[in-house]
Amino acid sequence: MLVCVLTPENAVNSQVDLHQAASDCPNCGAHVSGNFCHACGQETVLHPPSTREFMHEFIGHYVALEGKLWKSLGLLLFRPGRLTLEYIKGRRVRYVQPLRLYLTFSLIFFAVMKLGSHGGDGSHINIGTPPAVSKAAAAKEETKPGAAVLKEDEVNEINLGSQEIRAWLRGISPHLGDRADEFGVMSGEQRDTALKAAFYHYVPYAVFFMMPVFAFYLKVLYLGSGRRFGEHLLFALHTNGFAFLTMTLMMLPLVPGIVDFALWLWLVFYLPTAMRRVYGGSRKLTALRWMVLVLLHLLTMGAAVVLAVAYGMLH
Repeated sequence: MLVCVLTPENAVNSQVDLHQAASDCPNCGAHVSGNFCHACGQETVLHPPSTREFMHEFIGHYVALEGKLWKSLGLLLFRPGRLTLEYIKGRRVRYVQPLRLYLTFSLIFFAVMKLGSHGGDGSHINIGTPPAVSKAAAAKEETKPGAAVLKEDEVNEINLGSQEIRAWLRGISPHLGDRADEFGVMSGEQRDTALKAAFYHYVPYAVFFMMPVFAFYLKVLYLGSGRRFGEHLLFALHTNGFAFLTMTLMMLPLVPGIVDFALWLWLVFYLPTAMRRVYGGSRKLTALRWMVLVLLHLLTMGAAVVLAVAYGMLH
C-alpha cells in the first residue's frame, strides 16, 4: 500500500493547489489571516502562474500600463503641477510613481522616434523641456531616405576639417585618436549609421541624468521657497514626462494639423503654468524664472546630447 507522508513542504504545496488562503505565509512563515501577509506582503492565496499574469506584470513593470495610469494622465495632461502637489501632500498610491511615469514616456518617445525613422543625430531634438517647441516640431519632420546626418559639401571635408581635433584627442588617449581617425575615413552611409547608433544608445541616458540638473536650476531659482531638492526633482520628472508624451504625439503622422498646433501651444504654456501652481509667485516673476530655466536647460541639454553622441562614437 502506498503511503503519502505530508511534510511541511508538501503541506504548503497542498495549500497552493487548493487555491485557499494559507494560515502561515508560504514565503516567510508568519501567521496570516487575510489575503496578504502583513510581514512580507506576499499573497496568501496562490495558484499556478498564468501567461496573462506574466504579461500584466511585464507591462505593468516596464510600461506602467495599469488603472492608476489614467488618473495620473488626467492630471498630468490637463492640470499642470497638480500631480506634483498630490504627491507632495501624500496622496501617492492612486497615481503612477514619478520615476516610472517619466521612464515610460521617455521609452515610448525614443521608440517612436526610432521606428518612425526620424533623424537620429540629436542636433534637431531637445528632449525633456516643455518649452522646446521648435525642437519638437523639427523632430516631427521625417528624414528622407538616404539623407545624410552630416553632409559634406566637398569630398573628404570632414576628414580634413577634423585633423586638429583628432590630434588633440590622440594627445589625450591613443585609443580616442584611433577611433576619431576611423570616423574620419568612414563613408557617408557608415558615418550616419554610427551616429544614429550612438544617439539612440547613449542620449536617453544623458537626458535622464539631466533631471537632477534641471532640479538644481529650480532649487537656485526658488531659493527661500522651503522646497527640498527631492521636491524639485519630482517636479522635473513630471514636467519632463509630460514633454516626452506631448512630443511623441506631435511626431505621430496621423495627428491632424489643428491638434498638432494645439499640442504646440500647450507645450509652450505648460511649464510656467505648472511652476506657478506648485511654487506660487506672481505671473511676471514666474515668467522670468521660466525664461532663465529654459535658457539654462537648453544649453546644458544640447551639451549633454553632443557629449553623449561623441562618447558613443569614440568608445
